[in-house]
Formats: sequence, C-alpha cells, structure tokens
Amino acid sequence: MKAYTCRVCNSPLYFENSLCVSCKTGLGYSRGERAIVPVDRKGRYVDQAGLIWWVCKNLNLSGCTWLTEIKGDACFSCELTRTRPADSDLAGLAAFHQAESAKRHLIAELDLRGLPLVSKASPGKGGDPVNGLAFDLLNGEKEKVIIGHDEGVITIDVAETDDALREKVRVRLDEPYRTMLGHFRHEVGHYYEWQLVRGDLIDECRSLFGDESASYEDAIDRHYSEGPPKGWRKSYISTYATMHPFEDFAETFAHYLHIRDTIETANAFGLTKVDPAAFSVFRDLVFGVWVPLSAALNQINRSMGRNDLYPFVIPEPVLDKLEFVSKLVDRAAR
Repeated sequence: MKAYTCRVCNSPLYFENSLCVSCKTGLGYSRGERAIVPVDRKGRYVDQAGLIWWVCKNLNLSGCTWLTEIKGDACFSCELTRTRPADSDLAGLAAFHQAESAKRHLIAELDLRGLPLVSKASPGKGGDPVNGLAFDLLNGEKEKVIIGHDEGVITIDVAETDDALREKVRVRLDEPYRTMLGHFRHEVGHYYEWQLVRGDLIDECRSLFGDESASYEDAIDRHYSEGPPKGWRKSYISTYATMHPFEDFAETFAHYLHIRDTIETANAFGLTKVDPAAFSVFRDLVFGVWVPLSAALNQINRSMGRNDLYPFVIPEPVLDKLEFVSKLVDRAAR
C-alpha cells in the first residue's frame, strides 16, 4: 500500500476511505492514476485529460470507492465478482463487504505488479470468457463452500471474514497464518500459474515445485491422512505447500505478494529507507530487507502481546521458488 494523502487538505488517508475525516471531501479510487482522488457531491471526478469518472454503484453495498466511466455502473473490481450473497442474506452481505475490501487490495496490488487482468465478460465488453478472471464470493454459513480456483473462477467463503470462525479453522488445520487477503493471494496464484506457466517455463517450474500432473485427489487424501513429509521445513514455506505442486506454487506466489506489499508499505511510511525497486534479484530483497524487517515487525507484535506478523522461515529451496515467481511476474509485466 502507498501512503495516501487527501489532495484537498493533505491529511493521511486509508485505502478504504470514502470520505476525508479532516476536510469531509468525498473520495474515490482511480485505478488509472493508482491514487485516491477527490469527488464532488455527485460522486464525480474529472481527471487531467478532462474525462469524467463516477464512484462505483456499489459504494453502499460493499464500500467500494473505485471509479467507473459510466454513472451508475460498477467498477472493474466489482465486475470481477460473478456471484455474491443474496440481498436477503444480511449476515452474508456484511461478510461480503469485508471480503470485497480484501479483493480490492488484491486487485490494486496486481495492477501495481503489472500483471495482466481481464474479466470473464464477453469480448464486446473487453473480457475473455475462457482465460479471464472471476470471483464467486459465497456464504459458507448458508451453503457448502470450498475455497479454490477452477479455470479462472476463484471461490471464496465470505464467512471466514468472521475472526472467530477463521481462527477456529486455523487451529483445526494447524496453520500459523490465515487471513482473507491470504486466501485471495493464494487462489490468484493458481490462476496465474494456469495462465503464465507455459512453454519453456513448464520444465523449470516442475524442477522447482514438482510434477503438477500428479493426482491431486491422491495428494489431498495423503496430506490429510499422513500430514506433511518429515523434514518439510527444509524445502517448503508451509505444510499446505507440501500437499501438491499446485499448492506449493500458490503458497509461494502468495508469499511473494506478502513480502513485496509489506516491504513497499513499510517503505512508504518510512519504516525502511531501502527502495525495493533497487533490487533486481528477489532473493537479495529477501535477505537485504525482508529478513530484518519481518524480524522487527514480529518483535513489535510480541510487544503488543500478539502473535508474530510473519510466522515463517524461508529456506534456500523456497528462495529459489520465490525467485522463479518474481521472474514470472516481471516477464508477464513486460
């Protein structure tokens, strides 16, 4: 996240702000400018080119402040959501509001990385029904929901926005970390492996993560009956990554985003003076900035009586995997 400020009064803003608490100016997020911009009382913003933009129609439904070109229309981020809880599901809608906030963080982050983003809308609307991305945000309190990815459709259980429920699942699965943003980052990792790991990259990916053609069903059964293999910490970032090469890639992709976003946020707020862009090799960024920064952040959390912010150790093989993901992202962004 950037350190956003109000263009009217220069007060600090959060990414989610729809109103400046200091000067009461209405706000919107410009995806093109990657900035929070002032809007008038009608929710209108005029950019430097004279183009008129409007706050997303879902401002009251999901707290979305993103701008769209057509008044009364949904923004790009909201258009990516294919399914949401029904209007009659009040608890689901409240959870949907929080889930959409995490999703917007993800989309802004993917934009910053320069990764290709296209919806599953029709080609006439600028989408790609086959290779595009869509989200089904469902309420697991109302129906059975399996968080996952399938050919560009990411399914998320919005019920996990409830801290107590998510913590219960985390403990049951013996995970050190479980967040809504983490779910989105992991599942979009599956999407980008599906889209980007092709041609000459397949063999290199297999050499690092394993043969993805191995039976996924067998891997699930083995993982939940036997647990992770002995000595897994020497080669994997998490126990879940040990289940199957697909999960290893998605976990690694998520951690790549964790690390990049946290370092850039820390830099934006002056917590580190090292420019992340100065590192052309991702492993150098990990050693030079992330290791000392995450150690400091963990100590800060402990000072507040909280668990570690980043409860993971990165062994050498995982560095190689992170480097592969970093190069893959850079290649896709060219």
